[in-house]
Amino acid sequence: MEAASINAGLPPVSPRRRRVDRLFRGVAAVASGLALVPLVLIIAYLLIKGLGAFSWHFFTTDPTGSFLGDPGGIKSAIIGTLVMVGIATAISVPVGIGVALYLTEYGGNGRLASIVRFFTDVMTGVPTIMFGLFIYITLVVSHIGGTFAGWKGGVALALVMFPIVSRSAEVVLRLVPDSLREAALALGAPRWKVVGNVVLPTAAPGLLTGSLLAIARGAGETAPLLFTAAIVNGTTLSLTDQMNSLPATIFQDVRQPRDELIQTAWGAALTLVLMILILTLIARAIQKRSRLGGAS
Repeated sequence: MEAASINAGLPPVSPRRRRVDRLFRGVAAVASGLALVPLVLIIAYLLIKGLGAFSWHFFTTDPTGSFLGDPGGIKSAIIGTLVMVGIATAISVPVGIGVALYLTEYGGNGRLASIVRFFTDVMTGVPTIMFGLFIYITLVVSHIGGTFAGWKGGVALALVMFPIVSRSAEVVLRLVPDSLREAALALGAPRWKVVGNVVLPTAAPGLLTGSLLAIARGAGETAPLLFTAAIVNGTTLSLTDQMNSLPATIFQDVRQPRDELIQTAWGAALTLVLMILILTLIARAIQKRSRLGGAS
């Protein structure tokens, strides 16, 4: 009844406006379908090429490095990727969100905030190989903590992920209505409590999405790891030793003339995509559960 009474006072929609609306809805649907075509083709091609490598042996053995014998599996690459991406996430996500909080809640349009934004934008456009070279020159060549090491690969990936986390978090935090901040401040809450109890929980879904984008970007990087963690065959959990990774395994095996090694590279590529997919699904499930808990 209320909707009918409200609509009763509005002028009727003309046939021309209806036709234009249907036209642009159709154009948007076609554009969305065209955008999905490359994604579907890539996933289908990965499935065709990579599923043939999947087996228990593939996931539970290390690469052998043998040119003629059994090429082995990707166990060390999976563990190394998880370890180094975990290190990078532990560094880049808190720092990136912290920088975004400063820019949105405290820095505003000040001079320091503008400088921080400028350099963050510059880091976003820097080729990732430059981060690997930077860590190589500052930490590997100088023998700080040894030469090639897993933790140095994690630091290089953190540099890749940081600007993505920071810029996406800043955009999400700016979407939090100012009325929520003003209401909390009017009740006498200090600024840090407003940030911790109002701003961050409200922006949590967007912050999670931005962090996942950064993790997906970092997990697929090859160049920074070649200069910092190198390529090894065996599994190691020591952060001070060389550490294998899925991107490095793909880079190494896809150039080989042997069909079994190329098959391993496709299997590793499909595994990397599935890892990111599983991580995204878990994060979405946690996000949905937190929303339901907040609504109840």
